[in-house]
Amino acid sequence: MGMASIAGNPLASRKVCVVGAGMAGLAAARELLREGHAVTVLEQGRDVGGQWRYDPRTDDADPLGAAEPVRVHSSMYASLRLLGPRETMGFSDFEFVPRKGAASSGRDPRRFPGHREVYLFLRDFCRAAGLVDAIRFDNRVVRVAMAPRGDGSGDAPKWVVRSMDVGLWERRTDDQMAEAECVEEVFDAVVVATGHYSQPRLPSIEGMEGWRRRQLHSHSYRVPDPFRDEVVVMVGCGDSGTDIALDLRAVAREVHLSAKSVEKAMTPAMSKILARHANLFLHPQIERLCEDGRVVFADGSCVVADTVMYCTGYCYSFPFLDTEGRVTVDDNRVGPLFEHTFPPSLAPSLSFVGIPRKVMVPWFFEAQGRWIAGVLSGRRALPTEEEMMRSVEEHYRARELAGVPKEYTHEVEPLVSASLAVQSILDFD
Repeated sequence: MGMASIAGNPLASRKVCVVGAGMAGLAAARELLREGHAVTVLEQGRDVGGQWRYDPRTDDADPLGAAEPVRVHSSMYASLRLLGPRETMGFSDFEFVPRKGAASSGRDPRRFPGHREVYLFLRDFCRAAGLVDAIRFDNRVVRVAMAPRGDGSGDAPKWVVRSMDVGLWERRTDDQMAEAECVEEVFDAVVVATGHYSQPRLPSIEGMEGWRRRQLHSHSYRVPDPFRDEVVVMVGCGDSGTDIALDLRAVAREVHLSAKSVEKAMTPAMSKILARHANLFLHPQIERLCEDGRVVFADGSCVVADTVMYCTGYCYSFPFLDTEGRVTVDDNRVGPLFEHTFPPSLAPSLSFVGIPRKVMVPWFFEAQGRWIAGVLSGRRALPTEEEMMRSVEEHYRARELAGVPKEYTHEVEPLVSASLAVQSILDFD
């Protein structure tokens, strides 16, 4: 694709690697291609969709997901449906609306469809946007690192990306074998779009390591049948905890939700749920797990449980990424990142799409992708490294003064904040 020009200066076309073909990766790849860059998308799955591509497999050897990286990427459970209406989840020029005859063709025409409909929508978008030929499926990225620069130049670094067939990666027996099977390529820029709903975030509870009954993270939950007639304790009652509890209550003997604050958890919706289902209960947070199977709550009450399920969220994790310490994950804060996107000392050759949480997707990802594409081509300019770092530090201080814990650095809410964040991205001309 030929490049346009600004004021007589030709725009640059870069060789760019996008890691991940989920919603964020597809949005970024489309904007990069539109800007005229040479794009390669590396995706470990057999199709697009990321988390929205349901995988019935779980890692029975590691139900807590304590290993990093997890061996099964997907955290999707079978009954999951959208919490928001589908009208809010379309791309700017590719709406997520029911197709004519959707029900008869096996599609889900509901306003709050199930996860399969989102996956099919992303597959439709990929084809409509002409992205299929840019994606290499069944490719696991095992390392992304800066290429050596022996000339001491101050130019933006290039990146060495090593990947391997995902089947070989799953069967690998040692690091030497894996190294021999890797394909190595050099790119001008890398866009990390691997999502943040795969690596479980686990709490620290007294007795957790010695509790011999079943423990798992919601990452490993798929269907309710294995929990039939059990007493299940759910740690955390956010969206996923409550949704899974409702899934379980039809087969489990009892389901006990635990919350950091019962007062905050007892919303009008929660009170209706508890009133409607006699085998659902709400407790304060867990104080300890006992070897005899008892789960003791902070108010002194207890239940004898068969299973404890941790619905405690996920960690940002980039085990393949080597930035020589310039980008770190500290208490679930990825940083430093200017506007949640560019590491100041490595911009614009390294960027991230999809880090912010509680934003409207995929249009937020589109805005990030458009910004990155424009900066790489020269159509847009970033502030200096010092100015970007100052902005990051101001953001950290503002969050701290507002009483926001570090782990929530990337939560962008309410919606007004998300709108301002996207506008700030679009304003960098």
